Amino acid sequence: MVELLGELPAGSRVLDCPCGQGRHAHLLAEAGFDVDGVDYSEDLLAVAAQRGTGRSLRYTRGDMRKLPARWAGRFDAVVNLFTSFGFFDTPADDRRVLAEFARVLKPGGLLLWHGGSRDGVMAKFLGRDWWSTADGTMFGQERSFDPLSGFLHVRSTWRGPAGEGEREHRIRLYSASHLAERLAEVGLIVGAAYDGWSDRPLHRRAGEMLLVARKD
Repeated sequence: MVELLGELPAGSRVLDCPCGQGRHAHLLAEAGFDVDGVDYSEDLLAVAAQRGTGRSLRYTRGDMRKLPARWAGRFDAVVNLFTSFGFFDTPADDRRVLAEFARVLKPGGLLLWHGGSRDGVMAKFLGRDWWSTADGTMFGQERSFDPLSGFLHVRSTWRGPAGEGEREHRIRLYSASHLAERLAEVGLIVGAAYDGWSDRPLHRRAGEMLLVARKD
């Protein structure tokens, strides 16, 4: 990620959205960028703040479908990392997020988008699997996919020394071509697509993809 952002001069403004616990925002600030992190979760933002804040690192609670109006054209780069996209109920909400990314970027600004690739996930689809951790906790997942909505449904269960439980979540998966079309609609042009966090070009069996887009 820092390599891809390397063309930006020191002090460039970067938005980490959503930022979660601040693990990337904190490192970006240490790398010399001026960083804002946004997340909806007060609990995660509290953890992020404990990592440290300062003149070059700030955190804001907000909804990425409606970022602060004063941020229009503020950022040299926006990063959306580690499958943080596709959890809203409707595709229209996803498009609002992309439009907000475009709005807060300066002309020529970069978007780094990282997440699951529908093509690759479907090529290697597993309906269920399980694994154990070092402390003996057993995790299991059951998955189903709705090709019409694009939602991947995941049911997770666990049992171990610390207890047991289960939860469900769903995420809308996009193909690279579909997401590139949605980005172009808001003025963000994809110029490169990679196989996750590697320098290999994206291919149809890649489970993750990293898209690099620029505001035209």
